Amino acid sequence: MAQGAEEYVIDVEGLEKSFGSHKVVRGVTLRVKRGEIYGFLGPNGSGKTTTIRMLCGLLTPDGGTGHCLGYDIVRESRLIKLNVGYMTQHFSLYADLTVEENLEFVARVYGMPAPRELARRTVRRMGLAGREDQLAGELSGGWKQRLALSACILHEPKLLLLDEPTAGVDPKARREFWDSIHELAAEGITVLVSTHYMDEAERCHELAYIFNGRILARGPAKDIITTQHLKAWAVRGAPPVLADIAGRAREMPGVEIVTFLGDHLHICGPEGGALETTMRDLCSTESVRCEPAAATLEDSFIHLMNSGGGDGRAS
Repeated sequence: MAQGAEEYVIDVEGLEKSFGSHKVVRGVTLRVKRGEIYGFLGPNGSGKTTTIRMLCGLLTPDGGTGHCLGYDIVRESRLIKLNVGYMTQHFSLYADLTVEENLEFVARVYGMPAPRELARRTVRRMGLAGREDQLAGELSGGWKQRLALSACILHEPKLLLLDEPTAGVDPKARREFWDSIHELAAEGITVLVSTHYMDEAERCHELAYIFNGRILARGPAKDIITTQHLKAWAVRGAPPVLADIAGRAREMPGVEIVTFLGDHLHICGPEGGALETTMRDLCSTESVRCEPAAATLEDSFIHLMNSGGGDGRAS
């Protein structure tokens, strides 16, 4: 066991990975505590999936060191594979087997005792009762994801690596899926999950934002927002007026983000006098109402992507 393995399930430093001349991961350092739900965010092509595959032993890093579940990520990758649950972006179980047959098959692959009974217990545990005889290929997106998660936990892993598990799933199914993740975390399972959804990011205990292979910020969501030092305003008025203000605002000093949010316009930029001056100008007309608003996690990530900053730390 590596030093600190009792506290950190993932403890890696300086991970590097290239494919040909293209460097995909650049010096990624992660420390994930036992029992934590750790969110991994970033746009497509940012290096999330490559990092996850290095952590679970499917890819060998070109550089960097560290441990996952106490095992060396380079020398003991086979042991890592046996002890993590890895859920890929795309459904990878057998469409022509039933729910229960898929789970029994996975249990047999891992050499679990009494695989049929284990599959049946997992069906009940994960809320799949009533669908055990349904073909996996006939399930909706949300039920497929629940089945995939069930397959990940059959061999009782201490770590789940979930790569965009709710992509393309409806909001109700996403909420239920995340309820399951929190229930598993309450049982002591550590979860590293990549996602594009800001509401999902806010459900995580800690976050890391990766862009162009580098981690730009990490920490609890509220700390990431605070350390970006952004200010935001809400502007309310008639839709034609807001459309005009949006067009003008995008060209004015201090404004970085302009977003239509339902009945108002959300304007955000770095903390400073330029944004205040711009807002006084934009809100000088009597036909709109302006008030300070809270900067959001999405604002923070757009700002980080725009600035392409260094390896910032919110904690």
